[in-house]
Amino acid sequence: MRNSGVSSDGFTFPLVIKACTSMGDSKLCKAIHGHVLVSGYQFNLHVRNDLINGYGKMGLMEDALKVFDKMSYRNHVTWNTMFSGFAHNFDCDGAVKMFRLMERKGLEPHLLTWTSFISVHKRCGLHDRVIELFRESRGKMNCSTGEVIAVVLSSCAELDKFQMAKEIHGYVISGGFQDYMFVQNSLISVYGKNGNIEEARSLFMEIKVKNLVSWNALISSFADAGFCDEAQEIFSQLVNLDDQKLRPNVVSFSAVIGGFAAKQRENECFEVFREMLLSRVHPNSVTIASLLSLCAEVVALGIGKEIHGYSIRALMDKNILVGNGLVNMYTKCGDVMDGCSVFDRMEDRDLISWNSMIAGYGMHGRASEALTTFREMVKLGPKPDVVTFVAVLSACSHAGLVTEGRKLFDQMSNEFMISPNMEHYSCIVDLLGRAGLLQEAYELIKKMPFEPDECVWGALLNACRIHKNTDIAEVIKSRLNLESEMTGTYMCLSNIYASHGRWEDAAKVRVAAKTRGLRKIPGQSRIEVKKKSYIFSSGNSFQSGLDEVYETLDDLGARMEAEGFVPDKSFVLQDVGDEEKKEILNGHSEKLAIAFGHANIPPNFPIRVTKNLRVCGDCHNWTKIFTKVTKREVIVRDGRRFHHFKDGLCSCRDYW
Repeated sequence: MRNSGVSSDGFTFPLVIKACTSMGDSKLCKAIHGHVLVSGYQFNLHVRNDLINGYGKMGLMEDALKVFDKMSYRNHVTWNTMFSGFAHNFDCDGAVKMFRLMERKGLEPHLLTWTSFISVHKRCGLHDRVIELFRESRGKMNCSTGEVIAVVLSSCAELDKFQMAKEIHGYVISGGFQDYMFVQNSLISVYGKNGNIEEARSLFMEIKVKNLVSWNALISSFADAGFCDEAQEIFSQLVNLDDQKLRPNVVSFSAVIGGFAAKQRENECFEVFREMLLSRVHPNSVTIASLLSLCAEVVALGIGKEIHGYSIRALMDKNILVGNGLVNMYTKCGDVMDGCSVFDRMEDRDLISWNSMIAGYGMHGRASEALTTFREMVKLGPKPDVVTFVAVLSACSHAGLVTEGRKLFDQMSNEFMISPNMEHYSCIVDLLGRAGLLQEAYELIKKMPFEPDECVWGALLNACRIHKNTDIAEVIKSRLNLESEMTGTYMCLSNIYASHGRWEDAAKVRVAAKTRGLRKIPGQSRIEVKKKSYIFSSGNSFQSGLDEVYETLDDLGARMEAEGFVPDKSFVLQDVGDEEKKEILNGHSEKLAIAFGHANIPPNFPIRVTKNLRVCGDCHNWTKIFTKVTKREVIVRDGRRFHHFKDGLCSCRDYW
């Protein structure tokens, strides 16, 4: 057109600007802006509105503001376009300033303005403010839009404000919004997130023409409520629909994967992921993060590394959600160095990134690195939160850094204005108690501004077990009055009595636990061999494949005794003979798992074991001697922390 000598006008430029916006070509858009100025159409309202829209969608809000500021006349489209730009760029502060400017100019926001303004707050995660603005807009306009209702329902779901969602549902019916599909889909989500899945299903069935969002909302409802099999069944119904336009997308697959991941059903989770790849549906960062979270919980390092490789090939490894997932996965699978490597390469870090790395160092007993990372975080930002202090206090507890822990506990409230909660008190009591400062820990509990819960008393009770202090244990017993619902409280108290030969008292505590219907949690150890998980249980002689394991243990026995290993029978808290005690110790789950790993994992690879309970002293000493005899490395993640065994030593320095 230009080559033909035909001039552009106020109708041409908006079309070309929209094309630039669609392509996301900011350089070309600025070139067209130059033509607008040369041609004298810089005062055309439609041209300027489209320039604001284009710059906003391409993330150039400064350029959009320059166009806006030079306008002598603006209509509601102009203002709404600015709000849309702020929403697109997650700039809530800019939107608020623009809204206040609009009020000062004497312009009354209309429905579309309110819709855009409320949407900005939703995109920025300010859900409480969304609800406040919804009430304000209804008070001023006495009406609303379907888009706003859908946004507010979504915020109700995030805030778990189900009663308000039900009130809005009533407004949906009275206001005639029940046939708006995006409102119907939002209602399905809010009922589903509240666990009211039958109501969610009923709302789904009422939709005459369902779209993919409707199906995904119902699948997510069942998955989020923990009904994974039902979610997969609905997913299968979607797959088998005759309508080729309704095919499962990344949201559909991710919802099912997330549901199975939350339940730690790794086989089904990875099977759905494989189906997703075969269907040529590309996973997004949420999918990858769910899979990495599962790998972290079940300690599937091999599969976690494969997912890491996939994220690199899919150019997702720079995504902050994936990066955080990788840090969490590596540190919880015992590979803190790879976790640190991922953390160091992250171009952007948020609060979760820092907290994950600090917690990772803490779990591995590397308190100095945890403290260094904490100080770096304070220096560079973001501001520490309650989770940060739980992580760093736990790191001090694992390493016995009492002075540093006390200082951080004071610093939390005095410098960062964070009031300690129950978990922080539990950490500091654990720190003091394990260091042998039981009386100081007890005095701290008495000064707490709220009633201590069972976790706080349990931390002190565990310290009594470590230091064999029955006096304070008796005080804790009287405070708990044996009304605890935590099995560990009973078992710990029973073990304290048993370690002092008070078998009758130990028996009474166990009877009390049994009377309350509580059962002792059996020790279980998990090991991954050739991408397959194997679980061993303490004292279960009927497990298949144990003949090979016991043969390995017998073969190791003589070599380990030659190195000075003597079973510590004091860790058998049952009134039985010495030979039976030795047999009980030999059947501890971590020993079975390590022996199985020794027989099935090549010598140049470490043996990685996860135990649900704390490692006992006998197994800890046995594993140290095992690594000395076999020249192997063993990494054990127990119920509290990691132990890295190598050359007859442990990373915890026998402090755990």
